[in-house]
Amino acid sequence: MSAVDAAGSAEGGPSGARASDTPALRQYLAAKREHPDCLVLFRLGDFFEIFGDDAVKAAPILGVVLTGRDFGKGGRMPMCGVPHHSLDGYARRLLDAGLKVAVCDQIEAARPGVKLVARRVVRVLTAGTLVEDALLDPGVSRRCAGIFPVAEGVGAAVLDFSTGECQLLLVPTQAGDSALSDDLARLETAEVVAPDGGVGVISDLGQIAQTIRPADRFDHGRGVSILAAAGQSPPPGESAQLVAAALRALGGVVSYGEESFLKLPDALLRPRWRPAGEVMELDAPTRRSLELVEPLTPGGKSLLRLVDRTKTSPGARRLRSWLQAPLTDLGQLTNRQRGVAELVEQGTIRAKVRQALSGCSDLDRLSARCVHGVAGPRDLQHLAATLERIPQLASILAGASSEPLRNAAQGLGRGPIGVSELLLRALVAEPPALARDGGFIRPGFDSELDQINEGSVAARRYISQLEGEERARTGIKALKVGYNRVFGYYLEVRGSSQRALPLEYIRRQTLAGAERYVTAELKEQETVVLSARERALHRELELLAELLGAVSSSAAEIGSVASALAEVDAIQGLAEAGVELGWVLPEIDLSRRLELLEGRHPLVEDVMGPGRFVPNDAVMDGETERIWLITGPNMAGKSTFLRQVALICLLGQVGSLVPCRAARWGLVDRIFTRVGAQDDLAGGRSTFMVEMAEMAEILGQATPRSLLVLDELGRGTSTYDGMSIAQAILEYLHDSPRVAGRVLFSTHYHELTSLERLPALRNYRAEVDEQGGEAPLQVTFLHTIVPGGADRSYGLNVAHLAGIPSPVVERAAEILASLELEHPVAAPELGGQQLSLPLPAAHPVVDELRSLRVDAMTPLEALQKISDWQRSTGDSK
Repeated sequence: MSAVDAAGSAEGGPSGARASDTPALRQYLAAKREHPDCLVLFRLGDFFEIFGDDAVKAAPILGVVLTGRDFGKGGRMPMCGVPHHSLDGYARRLLDAGLKVAVCDQIEAARPGVKLVARRVVRVLTAGTLVEDALLDPGVSRRCAGIFPVAEGVGAAVLDFSTGECQLLLVPTQAGDSALSDDLARLETAEVVAPDGGVGVISDLGQIAQTIRPADRFDHGRGVSILAAAGQSPPPGESAQLVAAALRALGGVVSYGEESFLKLPDALLRPRWRPAGEVMELDAPTRRSLELVEPLTPGGKSLLRLVDRTKTSPGARRLRSWLQAPLTDLGQLTNRQRGVAELVEQGTIRAKVRQALSGCSDLDRLSARCVHGVAGPRDLQHLAATLERIPQLASILAGASSEPLRNAAQGLGRGPIGVSELLLRALVAEPPALARDGGFIRPGFDSELDQINEGSVAARRYISQLEGEERARTGIKALKVGYNRVFGYYLEVRGSSQRALPLEYIRRQTLAGAERYVTAELKEQETVVLSARERALHRELELLAELLGAVSSSAAEIGSVASALAEVDAIQGLAEAGVELGWVLPEIDLSRRLELLEGRHPLVEDVMGPGRFVPNDAVMDGETERIWLITGPNMAGKSTFLRQVALICLLGQVGSLVPCRAARWGLVDRIFTRVGAQDDLAGGRSTFMVEMAEMAEILGQATPRSLLVLDELGRGTSTYDGMSIAQAILEYLHDSPRVAGRVLFSTHYHELTSLERLPALRNYRAEVDEQGGEAPLQVTFLHTIVPGGADRSYGLNVAHLAGIPSPVVERAAEILASLELEHPVAAPELGGQQLSLPLPAAHPVVDELRSLRVDAMTPLEALQKISDWQRSTGDSK
């Protein structure tokens, strides 16, 4: 039963009462009807209350006690509540639980004689529409995507309501089923809004919240208007149907934001088309296995955390987005590298830039909060202070030679004129965080406010002097002036002094041993003080609205400055990290080669400390040598080597320096990783099924410019199945020009080393130092990748190192020897297409062969024996 049902409908509740009998309940029910998919927080006094089934659902999430409340004839309803001043923290819990929250607040102050104040929903909080500072992570974007499916694919508009930044995507059908979900994950989309009938498109988006809206909310005309206001044109050569779908998606997501009571003028929105081939498309397994923004293990370190040296929140968000979308346009990449290189070489300028940035607040989000009308006085002060610092930063970069820094300097110079001066002139030096506290407008800024405050000052002066004057006039030394919220200002006199009271004293309250009085003049001055306070706050709020309007009218200019500031911060952060970590700037061209000299895994090296990580080279020309088959035992460094190559290439195409002695490679358009075992039990897929599905995606999307990092393929099934699949995939990668990218393929199947017959494949191994002659051998893993293949797996040695008891290891050695003798695994024949599989049981000829004393036989006896075997098997030809 819903909250509305529990409370009683307009016709009659469960007790037969009408909702109209309870005015407060009627307000709540109206809010619930308007927002049936939301949990309604209803303001009553100093609390936000939750009723009915909403309360039953919310209480355990919020950690509060579930109680109840009588609504007259409307009956009793379950109820819980939270203090209104703690709304943000409790709203965060509800949002994290996947709920939407409608905030129904008082829109007028309580007045004497008025039993019911007006209330309405003033904000709807959802996963993708957050703009409130307390609900956002400063360094992480939470975007909302509008999507609109058509026959040719999907148009999408991915909007960050907290900044106005928006990316328009065209996802054709031929891009594959996962292309849209990969894009949305890369852009850190928190919520997707789709039209009726588009449910199938959003059925496979994982943890992203999903919302359906009527198709007519996806207004093509609104999208066109926003695009025109931003001076953007659709990309040439693209499908007109897909472009129209993206514009409808833009109209839909903006409409959804307005449903949440956000103000979205065209000036705030900064839409941008994402050209095809501009950035590297990284699928979810690759982002996860390379630990780009989240570590694989709790307490670990991500690549972002390692390299982030930004000084501002916009810069941190910009760097985060770069790591998830490395550049594949060589011109843009070269420009970004030049900006980073200039700040690497110019250490003094870099230090000045970092100092100038350190005092900058989040212009993007501050400006957007002003437009949405949720900014407070302190937000305005931070915005003004940051705008004041921008000219200094622009001056530092004025002499830059690289294009990114020159462009940023120009962008910083196009800030709004007069906004910071207006704000600093209007606000006191330390304004309160909340506007309702008042006292944030500087004296002298507004004559009307000054007059109100001057009248209040005179009345306060009268009251502050009254105590001394009345003591002198009455001769009562124990007389004092006080104040409480019930009676206001009063004169308190002890009981023994009451005979000397003037006639104009009016008794108001009797206490033990004292009486409290008022006078007509005291009440008059009290009215001046109290009304002045209310009138002053009202006037300050009017002035705040005017200041917010002034900022909103300059939202486009502030957005340009914020974007330039974020660009500078991300560039200097990469330069600072590269210098601090001792990395080098790579050379990237349009060749197919891969040349990483003394490469290191950045995250593992960070854990181990300087000088302890063993570096390795990775050199292939991408033509005659394209595939490395890497064998060797577990724990010897194969997986680390694979990941480090992928991370180095990714970092380089972000524009970063890389952990190598020297590095050069041809531009990589995609990085694919198949690393680690992971199941999908919720989706009904085993570890092996997940592995094969990911491999199918790779084989379907890889190109000659792709980098494939494949680790231990085929582990999730039987030995022979796995080995057969691994060999077939290697041969396919070698022989198919369409997927002939650079490949690093590690395996425990050392039998595959015979595939060196493939011209472009080379064998490499993780080097091991062996000592001793009995199993298990004493081995030392050198963590060095060297030419040649391994001839054993060293699984027993790894088990021994892991602490498996010696009797278990020794028994395993006996079983292994028996299995190898009875069921030998043949290496693939040089001309064959598949691994030779053993027979289920030993053949009699094999048994006889084992018993022969070959050293005692003559050549003629040996030939005779072979002839006998041929006759016995019926194959004498």
